[in-house]
Amino acid sequence: MTIRDTAIAKLQQLSEPLLQQVSDFIDFVIHKHQAEITDSQPDETLVGAWSKWFEAVDRLDVTPPEPASNYQQLLLNKYRQQGLEL
Repeated sequence: MTIRDTAIAKLQQLSEPLLQQVSDFIDFVIHKHQAEITDSQPDETLVGAWSKWFEAVDRLDVTPPEPASNYQQLLLNKYRQQGLEL
């Protein structure tokens, strides 16, 4: 007799309220197993999307904006004279 046959024989002996508890437990075990599989194997489309995003960000050319006023330019020059880079 297989484990499936043994389990079915035991289920046939249970009352309706106990069968409901067993059914709920089976649902819990299935859900837990599916969650473990999902957690251990990341979604490939998500991994691919993040990889593309990081590659695109790495290729961005970041240049500081031009000062909007003479005051900003003078302030930047003063900071640079003090050895600060912005």
